[in-house]
Order: sequence, then structure tokens, then C-alpha cells
Amino acid sequence: MSEWETVRPYLRGYAELLAGVSATGRRPTREELDDRRALGERAAEEGHSLRALVRHHLLATRAAWPTTPDSAGRVLAAVEQAVDAFAEGYERAQRMAVREEEAARREFIDDLLYGRSDLGRLVERAERFGLVLSRAHAVAVAEGPEAYDDTAPVTRHVEAALRARFGDRHILLATKNGRLICVAPGDQDEVLVHFAKQAHAATDGSRVAVGRPQPGAGGVVHSYEEALSTLELAERLGLEEPVVRAVDLLVYPVLARDRQAMADLVLSTLGPLRGARGGAEPLLRTLEVYFESGCTAAQAARRLALSVRALTYRLERIHRLTGADPGDPTHRYTLQTAVIGARLLDWPAQEL
Repeated sequence: MSEWETVRPYLRGYAELLAGVSATGRRPTREELDDRRALGERAAEEGHSLRALVRHHLLATRAAWPTTPDSAGRVLAAVEQAVDAFAEGYERAQRMAVREEEAARREFIDDLLYGRSDLGRLVERAERFGLVLSRAHAVAVAEGPEAYDDTAPVTRHVEAALRARFGDRHILLATKNGRLICVAPGDQDEVLVHFAKQAHAATDGSRVAVGRPQPGAGGVVHSYEEALSTLELAERLGLEEPVVRAVDLLVYPVLARDRQAMADLVLSTLGPLRGARGGAEPLLRTLEVYFESGCTAAQAARRLALSVRALTYRLERIHRLTGADPGDPTHRYTLQTAVIGARLLDWPAQEL
């Protein structure tokens, strides 16, 4: 079928409208313009090119062009009104289609991340948005200093960076509750690494958590929830790393599983620090940095902006108060576990 045969139904009544204007000098009627809008909407809904449609309107205009100068001005004004009405209907249908697509995408993302839809139907819908849920997927979540939505410049920048680097690799970028979300096949860790890098740079210092790859249609939910838990855990532990992985922090949920036992350990081991001048927090922070520095006094002192002598004095003070020596391998594990527990339970800010 030729292009003319394809677009001809959408030029219905156009030549007659121009002929009537040329013969009588009248303007296009409201009914005629409404008909042009309706044809424009139908053309958009059926996926025809606006460029081709306008070109054929102009060809039809040339064929119907009047021979008298007096009529030419009236016909030109009518062409302007008619084509404008047609384009208005076309654009209105496109806007409606975009809104419907956005609504369908948002509904799909909500169902995907909360697991509220029938899994079979979810798999079918996922293909429309570029995901193959029969594969394992991993989810990365970026949380910045402000909330982001799908239209935010940050979201568009990160999406453009991912598309430029990886093209169409079955990647889904979305937002949820003000956070940026990236869903990628579980064997394509480079996608999540690049997402984390771009999100951290674009948001001026966000933290990104990466869940473990999980199989099946429900795997996205599990990886997403794991990434959210990892974000919360990193905040409670005061971790400084911009990118944290759930697989690297698996020990912490295990430690926190028996809250009462952990609280008993914290209070029995670190409770005496509350009697120090300035309270427990400065000495707790000293232990935390000392352990993070591999029990190297010089490195820990630099991080705390102390002299090595001052750091050594603090460690000796901890030893006297608690009876546990941070430099003794026998005591070190108990102290370090208690420090982790204190951060998990927000002690001493929260009473246990």
C-alpha cells in the first residue's frame, strides 16, 4: 500500500472544506475543525507519522489552490486553521498515550518492587519494559540529599549515562519513595557499578546499596528489600563508603538477630564507659576507628586528629574502665563485637 493510500482516510473532507471556503469566502465551521481534530487523534492512535500527514495536507492544498487572488488569502487562513486543528488532535492523543504509558510503567514498578501482582502476569508485563524475569536480577538503590522522581534532572542524567554506556541491556531505571532504583540482570554487575558511580556524582554524594542477585520473578523484590535494609544498616553503622553491598554486610543482621543477647553484651562490655569524663561516645568512637584501622595506632590517631600518645591514653582508659585490653587478641573480638552491637542498637543515645 502506498503512503497516499495509507494517509488518505485522514484527509477526509479537507478538499471539500477548502473548496467551500474558496467558493463562498466563509470560514471553516466548528464541526469541520472538530472533525480535523478527531482525525488527528485517530492518526496518532494508529501510529502514523505527523510529518507525512502534514505533507499530504500541503499537497492537497496545492491541488485545491484557488485561481483568483481574492480567494487565496481566505483559503490560506482556512489551511492554517484546519492543519492546526489536525495537529492539536494528534498531539492530544500523543499526550494521552504518554500519560497512559507512564501510569502503566508506574503500576508495573510498584507491583514489581512490592510483589503484589500475579507472578505469571508480572512476567508478561515485564517484557514490555525490557526485563526478562526468568533470569536472576540484582537491584541497586541510591538515596541522595533530596527526593527524586522520574522527571528530575538527576534521574534523566543517570538514565542517559546508562543508555549511552550499555544501550538496551534489559535495564530498568526508576524512582521509588524519592530514591533512584536500578534493576539489572544478576550477571551484569558492571551496570550496577556504573549506576552507583553516576548516581553518586549526580546527587552530590548519595549512598548506593546493592542487593544480591536473586532468581525468578520474585527475585527483584528480594534484592530490592535487601538493598533497602543495607542502606539502613549502613546509616546505623555510620559507614563512610558511598557504595555498600549486601553481601559484604551479611554478618551484621546475624549479630542483630538476638537483640537481647546483643544488648547484654554491649552493656556488660561497654557500659562502664559511661562513667568516663565526656561520656561513652568519645571512647566508643576511638574503639571504632582503632578497629577499622586494623588496630594500627598511628593510622587511627590521624583519623581522629589525635597524637599517638593521646590515642594510647584513651585505649589505656578503656582498658581500666572495662577490664578489656583493645590490644589483646583475646579481648579484641569481644570489644569489636560489642562496638558493632552498640552501633546497631544506637547505644548510648538509646537506653538498652
